[in-house]
Amino acid sequence: MLAFIQYPHLNPVIVQLGPIAIRWYGLAYVAGLAICYQILVRMVKAGTLPMTREDLSDLIGWLALGVVGGGRAGWWLFYHRAEAGVVEPWWEPFAIWHGGMSFHGGLIGVTLALVIWTRVKKIPLWPVADVAARLTPIGLFFGRIANFINAELVGRPTTVPWGVIFPEDAATGLARHPSQLYEAALEGPALFLSLYLWHRFIGRRYSGSTAAMFLVVYGIFRFVVEFTREPDVQLGYIAWGWLTMGQLLSAVIVLVGLILLAWRMTRPQMAPEQPMTQTT
Repeated sequence: MLAFIQYPHLNPVIVQLGPIAIRWYGLAYVAGLAICYQILVRMVKAGTLPMTREDLSDLIGWLALGVVGGGRAGWWLFYHRAEAGVVEPWWEPFAIWHGGMSFHGGLIGVTLALVIWTRVKKIPLWPVADVAARLTPIGLFFGRIANFINAELVGRPTTVPWGVIFPEDAATGLARHPSQLYEAALEGPALFLSLYLWHRFIGRRYSGSTAAMFLVVYGIFRFVVEFTREPDVQLGYIAWGWLTMGQLLSAVIVLVGLILLAWRMTRPQMAPEQPMTQTT
């Protein structure tokens, strides 16, 4: 009999204060945002980000709305399926406390927020987009770790020795890929390093190309790791007996990223910004 890893039974709630529960998932978002904010503040002070401290605070609010609004809308459009015979209240699409967020939807929401905000503030879009792309892996890493703590978005059944027996499979002893940790490694450190190297040696000369490369690399990583992730129960496979919704959406953003990259590579900057390592 194979020896698998027993899920450590981590409590998703850190502390309960009456009706208020502080959860690891929420803390992950706060930690990612706090780290990114400190890096951005240093960049503003160093003059490598074209905005003021007040602009930065305003931008964070816009991006937060983009993440939540886009993430919820994306989940509702791409993933949500009402149970047969169940009539949902009209406000259900806005009930973020019921769970259900889509990264691809959040990406669209953040993109729209960033485009509108830079136009309103008359601040160049592409330098800000490049910085946002380089910092996003930090938040993704913390978010995927929180997914593992919550024992959600579990992987497909496996026989690899590092397979994990999650609580839902405790009775059967079925081991699954710890796909949340695969995603944490790929969407966090691997994506961060890929974008850092691209921006350090190529991207600084082509404004917007780092943001485009984010779409390409993230999309590839997500497409690949989906082969180890259990399809959403309400959708299953959407085509050919293996394609998931996550893979379809990731393929789309890879295509968009390649088109954007080809466009931005034809528009070199006259004065490339300083490397991020000089400001963090």
